[in-house]
Amino acid sequence: MGDIFGDIFGFGDIFGGGRSRRSNGPMTGANLRASVRITFDEAVKGVEKELDINLKDECEDCHGSGAKPGTSPETCPKCGGRGRVVMTQQTMFGTMRSEQACPDCGGKGKVIKEKCPKCYGSGYIQRRRKIQVSIPAGIDNGQSIRIRGKGEPGINGGERGDLLVEVIVSQHPLFKRQDTTIFSTVPISFATATLGGPIRIKTVDGEVEYEVKPGTQTDTRIRLKGKGMPSLRNKNIRGDHYVTLVVQVPEKLNEEQKSALRLFQETMGEVPKSKDHEEKKKSFWEKFKK
Repeated sequence: MGDIFGDIFGFGDIFGGGRSRRSNGPMTGANLRASVRITFDEAVKGVEKELDINLKDECEDCHGSGAKPGTSPETCPKCGGRGRVVMTQQTMFGTMRSEQACPDCGGKGKVIKEKCPKCYGSGYIQRRRKIQVSIPAGIDNGQSIRIRGKGEPGINGGERGDLLVEVIVSQHPLFKRQDTTIFSTVPISFATATLGGPIRIKTVDGEVEYEVKPGTQTDTRIRLKGKGMPSLRNKNIRGDHYVTLVVQVPEKLNEEQKSALRLFQETMGEVPKSKDHEEKKKSFWEKFKK
């Protein structure tokens, strides 16, 4: 597996960056691009994926020359094998001379009189190949992996280009991600928010138990240290998981529950107290704590 680069879309040095200025000299092949989709959980743990892509291989009949077997490319008569020609143009400022790629040989310095019937003079045959891609733990959506030497073949003996695989991470139904930090929302009951108590929280490592403090308000955010995404730079470092607790208000209550809540209102001074308020006050809290 090649090196990982974060936001890959600065393509200035990626495509054609290593090519020689000499058009008939060795030139690195062009880079290829592909994409692979993985799940959120696979991004957490890392995964091996297999890509099925088209790759150019050297034609075995002409050995990459493009010429019919038994023949060879000939030196271009127009440029003398240099691959460059000097063009002269008359302008109002005088005679202008400029050098450019030879139009007859395309800058290769060689011309093919009889093309290879198998590759039609290209020198390459396209084949379907399976490529293994090692995706590391912690990779983010849109980041890419460079696999060296799996791109287009080089020209005039140059090295092959690279294969750039963009990783697309599917969204998770519970978790959101920002760099190495994970966010989620967990509902808790009114009783648990008021009295406190244990709850189960889902993380990328499985469920963990958390003790809710009495009097917890809705939208309270808690931190689960080290339960976030692994760092690409250091697999031993992990981010945190922040959980927002949302207090659920019950929509359907039976008469006993409604009565208990009315008593609760009275104890909070929200409604006028009934005659037997003091007697029921103690009973209310005893029921609530069961």
